[in-house]
Amino acid sequence: MVNDRPEIDLNTTNPRIVAMDPFEVIEIETRKTSCDGGGGALGHPRVYLTVGAGEAEIVCPYCSRTYRLKAGAEAAAHGH
Repeated sequence: MVNDRPEIDLNTTNPRIVAMDPFEVIEIETRKTSCDGGGGALGHPRVYLTVGAGEAEIVCPYCSRTYRLKAGAEAAAHGH
């Protein structure tokens, strides 16, 4: 890993990812959140995400981080 990014092996005719961490799971307390990929300038444009009614998580379309509602958070989330 280099700067929390997968290392790419370019010494072959078919580049491949050498090592990759599993996608990060972040627990949230509200249905609305945002993601910028972390890492400051190495991240991605900020996107705003909303966990749908009846759902427990949402995945960032840029970096595949999973945002999961904490246990009991749904009971506290009542549409404000």
